[in-house]
Parts: sequence; structure tokens; C-alpha cells
Amino acid sequence: MTTSMTGFGTSRYLDKDTEVYCEIKSVNHRFLDVSIKPNDISHELDLYIREAISKKVKRGSIDIRFKLKFPSENTYLVNQSSIKNLLSSIKDLKSVNTKDIKFSDIKDVPGIIKTEQNIRFNKNLVKKIFKEALDLLVENRKIEGDKIKKIFMLKINLIKRNIKKLSSSNKKLTKIRSDNLKDKVEQLCGSFEGEKLIQEVALLAIKHDVAEEIERINFHLESLSKELSLKNCSGKKIDFILQELFRETSTLSVKLDHPQYKQLALDMKLSVEEMREQAQNIE
Repeated sequence: MTTSMTGFGTSRYLDKDTEVYCEIKSVNHRFLDVSIKPNDISHELDLYIREAISKKVKRGSIDIRFKLKFPSENTYLVNQSSIKNLLSSIKDLKSVNTKDIKFSDIKDVPGIIKTEQNIRFNKNLVKKIFKEALDLLVENRKIEGDKIKKIFMLKINLIKRNIKKLSSSNKKLTKIRSDNLKDKVEQLCGSFEGEKLIQEVALLAIKHDVAEEIERINFHLESLSKELSLKNCSGKKIDFILQELFRETSTLSVKLDHPQYKQLALDMKLSVEEMREQAQNIE
């Protein structure tokens, strides 16, 4: 199965007092890199998220964003010690009668009332919404991976067709090249005699033979198709195979001098380049 490193997944829970929203984006990266925002979530929840990601994702830059809203309640504590200290400080003032002081007169004095806000954080709900978003991300990455695989198979089949044409014409191309070399020698020397000269022409023709490149290209195509068919194919291995395939198609395009067949080699080289671009997205 071919899995893309590019993907997207979201999930949301919303009611009157509670909102939990999770958005996960994934793009290319050489390794697994996870970023979670906001970054003030509990260590336990952070660890849970990272472990869940690592079980389902091998590579990619993963950006996770939460929007959290939970109901809260306030707790009020009256600091009696502060009230006593306050009253003690003003009891000697002639202009103030402490008996006339009401609580409403001093409630706003700093330190008299302590307010605590308790947020009813639902950790299980956050995990549930995250899990739903993660499942959608994984599914989305598989869908994108299937698209990449289809592109690969089209390119592979194109290269195979071109290789088949070149393979069936290789002997013909070698003969044409030998005849052309003989003609050039005759033009330069006036006559074509001598066993050594014939051997030199044959060697030059062999140097431009592409049978070996065709064999290696077929081998790399087979390896590439095999890797793509695996349950967990490796983007790194595919990239390595394509590097080798690019090297062979480049050599092939240099060796071929007949315009028609040289164009076939150039088309193959272009197809490999396009696959190498797509391979950057494979996990």
C-alpha cells in the first residue's frame, strides 16, 4: 500500500458550554516530526497524542491544533485574617467607626476575597475527538497514496513500452551504427580494407550497444513495481530505486543517436524525473 505524507483530518464536538475541535495537517518530512498547539496541554495528554501518532504514521511533519472550551465554575474564599488586619488598622481613626463598616465596603479591597476558577476539563472527550481526526488523516493519506501509485503505474507502463521498442530494435540499431561508421571510414580512407579496421568499427558499435542498460532498466522497473505492491512500501527505498533508474535512462539517452529512439529514451528519463518528484510524498 502506497501512503502519502500529505494529508488532512478534522473532528469537532460542540454543545452549549463545550467545544472541542482538532485539526491535523501532514506534509513531507524526512522523519516523523509532531507539533501540538496549544502547547500548554497536560504532559499525559501530550504523551498520549505522540504515541498514537507514532503507531500510525512513520514519516511526515504533523501539525496538530486544538480549540478547547469547557464549562467553568468559580469558588470564592473570604480571607478573615485580612479583614481583621484591615479593621485593626482603621479602628484608631477618629473619623471612621468600624461598627458602621459593612462587608460591601471592603469586599473590593485586595486580598479580602480570593476567586478561583475551576475548568471542568474533559480529557476523555479531547482524546476521542483527536482519535477521530487522526483516523481521517490516516485515511486521507491512503487516498493520496493511491493517487500517487496510479501515476507511478502509468509512468512504469510507458517506460516498459519504450523499452520493448528499443529492445526489439537494438540489433537493427547496432547494424545501422556499424554501417554508418564504415561509410565514414571509407570516405576518409578511400577504401575499406584491413581486418584491424573492421575490428575497430565493431568495437565502436559495441560501445553504443544498449542491451545492458535495457536489462538493468527492466530490473529496476520490476523492483519498483514489487515495492509499490507491498502492504507497507517505503518511500526511501522507492527514491533509491528511482535514482538508479534515472542513471540508466540518462546513459541510454546518451548512447542512442538515432532521433526516433533517442526520443524514446528522453521520454523515459522525463517519466523517471516525474516519479522522483512524486516519491517525495511517499511515506
